[in-house]
Amino acid sequence: MSKFIKAALASSVLVASVVGANAAEAATASADARANILKQVSVDSNDIDLNFGTIITGATASTVAITPAGSATCGTGLVCSGSPTAAGFTINGTSGATVDISVDSSVTLTGPGGTMTAALTSSAATLLLDGSDTFAVGGTLNVAANQADGAYAGTFSVSVDYQ
Repeated sequence: MSKFIKAALASSVLVASVVGANAAEAATASADARANILKQVSVDSNDIDLNFGTIITGATASTVAITPAGSATCGTGLVCSGSPTAAGFTINGTSGATVDISVDSSVTLTGPGGTMTAALTSSAATLLLDGSDTFAVGGTLNVAANQADGAYAGTFSVSVDYQ
């Protein structure tokens, strides 16, 4: 055999062994790609505001409390009337998802005699959405002794977010 043929045969054996070794060492795997899409979550007032009603002030400071269920408690020395209500909100989002509810801790009501502050309480901190998703916010209003008469108002915020 000629040196050329021997060299060509040796080279092809070497190439085959290297190529074969690489093919034997190769491995593959696969994975799935997934996504879970949620509808944009929103919260809207259902046009029921937090209303502490009409309050006749007394000689001592006291409070008026409205529970998230809408029950009212008039503090010592005050006379309360009217139609007190808790504020109501509706959440729209993906059914079966859970949302966290955040409410401002207080609201300041401003009127002709300065300000009054109310601590706020939500009926829920989280909610599993099912299509009829509402929550309410009540509060406890601090009324000063001989608080000046007039209309007092303030604004507070609520927010919702998926867990």
